[in-house]
Formats: sequence, structure tokens, C-alpha cells
Amino acid sequence: MYDVIIIGAGPAGLTSALYLLRANKKVLLLEAKNYGGQIINANKIENYPGIESISGFDFANNLFNQVKKLGVEIKYETVLKINEDKKVITNKNEYQSKAIIIATGASNRKLNIPNENKYLSKGVSYCATCDGPFYKNKIVAVVGGGNTALEDALYLSNIAQKVYLIHRREEFRGESKYLEELKKKSNVEFILNSNIISIDGNEYLENITIKDQENNINKLNIDGLFIAIGQTPQNEIFNNIVSLDEKGYIITNNEVCTNIDGIFVAGDNHVKDLRQLTTAVSDGSIAATKAIININKK
Repeated sequence: MYDVIIIGAGPAGLTSALYLLRANKKVLLLEAKNYGGQIINANKIENYPGIESISGFDFANNLFNQVKKLGVEIKYETVLKINEDKKVITNKNEYQSKAIIIATGASNRKLNIPNENKYLSKGVSYCATCDGPFYKNKIVAVVGGGNTALEDALYLSNIAQKVYLIHRREEFRGESKYLEELKKKSNVEFILNSNIISIDGNEYLENITIKDQENNINKLNIDGLFIAIGQTPQNEIFNNIVSLDEKGYIITNNEVCTNIDGIFVAGDNHVKDLRQLTTAVSDGSIAATKAIININKK
């Protein structure tokens, strides 16, 4: 019997483990792949309070080692199912706990075009607020048609010399207020009815190739490409237990509490306004504290 089982060893899950272990709780951390989550791919982190600059790998490694020194039990297994009685079933074992924290995160949707992975953190980014400041007075492009793409383009327009906003359709899905603001920006250019078909460069991204609906091909020389076509939360296996919204994000009340008593959520996989490293670790600490209170009152 564990006090808490944490599913996912990204920043949110590791922070939860940190707080729980310091509260002398028996914790099992389950991770399907490697610890660290998406942040491990970040070349530089420069918006985390108190740390001027650090690589994503070093940040994740430091946090993991901090938790490991406290004696966390971690197993690399794939969770298949959880029950309301707090039983967790993996591809190898079954575990029982008093509380569960779901910290499985969300994965960025990709364009799935040549060299997209090659230039990740070398010109390709999925987070404008994370990486935008690296492109001060440079030329960038944003691809997408929803609110995230429009907000990213607005944010970058105050940093970059030039912003191309590329969308595969004529009309945007995002709110008109963002679109109207973008139209007033002299350094923003719209490229509509077009798809990016390749990303190229040498060591770093240098240009992208675009094809429009008439099959015209055009190359743009840019320094950075921000892909804002959405995220996919990793919640499919929990949909028979916790409530999900239409996009698959876990619906919460009272910050990190799900509709099931004793099951909590932390990180990018639940409904929230901002998905950043700072909010992930915040969720982790809050979820751990809620779990401790929940366990202690029983």
C-alpha cells in the first residue's frame, strides 16, 4: 500500500514527489519512458524564477536527483488503467494507493514534415513565451489558426523584427479581437491558404518551404518557426474515471482536484489558462498538498 502513486515523471510529477517525500509519505512514481517530460528537450530555460539560464536537460536532471536523494521509488512501467479505489494497473503489475496524482502532461501536435525534429530547439519551437525572447529583432514565423497561434504572433510582434503568420485556411478559428490587433501590426504578414512542406538549414533552421492551394512553392528565410497547432493531453486511459472536456483535458475544481475524491492532477494535462514550467511545478506542489490533506483526514 502506497500513500500516493504519481503517474508521470515530468516537472509536475517530480515536484509532487518532492513535497510528498518531505512530508514522509510513501510514494511510487510511475513513468512510461524517461523522467523529465517535454522540458528535457528545451535548449535553454530563461524564464524560471531564480535561475538565470539552464538547459531543460539539466533542470530535469537536477529535479530528479533532488527527489532521488529523498528515496523516491520509481518504476518505468506503462499505466493501463486506474480505478476509483485508487488501484493502478500497469503493463507489469498492480499497485494500491490511498491517493493518485495524474501528471501525464500533454504532447505538442506536430506538422510531421521533414526536419521538424532535427531543428527542435535549433529554430523550431512549440512555445513562444518560452523561446520568443531568443529571437529579438529576428525574423520568425508562426503556423496555426487558433487562439494560441494568434496570441503567439502578437507576443512575438513585440520582440521580432518580422512575423509571418501562416495558416492553411482563409479564415482563422481564433478570436477576432486578436486578429484585429494583428492587422494593426506593421511587422506582421499573413500567409493564408498555405502549408509548410519542409524545414531546412545547416546547423540551425534557415528557411521553410511553403505551398499554397494552387501548388505554388515559395521559400521564406527565417530564424525561428513557432508551431502552434495545439496539444494532445495524455488522458485517454483515464476517461472512464475522471471527467474530460471536449479536447481531452481533465476537468478540475479547486485547482487540481478531479471529480473523484483522492484523485488529483498536475501539469499540462488539465484545463488551465497557462501551460508553462512554472505552472507545472506549482500544480505539483498543490496536488501533493491536497493529497496529504486528503490522506490525513481519513
